[in-house]
Amino acid sequence: MNDKKTDIQDVELAVSRWLRIGVILSAVVILIGLILLFITGTSGYPGNTYPHSLSDIFNGAIELKSYAVITVGLILLILTPVLRVAISIWVFMREGDKLYMGITTIVLLILIVSFVLGKA
Repeated sequence: MNDKKTDIQDVELAVSRWLRIGVILSAVVILIGLILLFITGTSGYPGNTYPHSLSDIFNGAIELKSYAVITVGLILLILTPVLRVAISIWVFMREGDKLYMGITTIVLLILIVSFVLGKA
């Protein structure tokens, strides 16, 4: 019983570490985008145009367009709790908890469908 409690605590610590890494990484990327915005004084796009697809966003980030870099940071921030849901599925599978594994899988599928239908 004590070993199982230790395993759960280890998993929770690992998950919290990944969440912290995701938030810090997204904050750093957003900060880089803000610094680029202040240095260049422009979003990197002419007029009121902005990237609307993931490929445009990532290509703009590679070109160091400030708006695209900030958007990548926001995408990372959005994906951080989704990673938590995916890790939870693995944890419940490891524990043999089929009910919560099924529920969490449905939640992950709903998140994925909402991203696809929302055109991320």
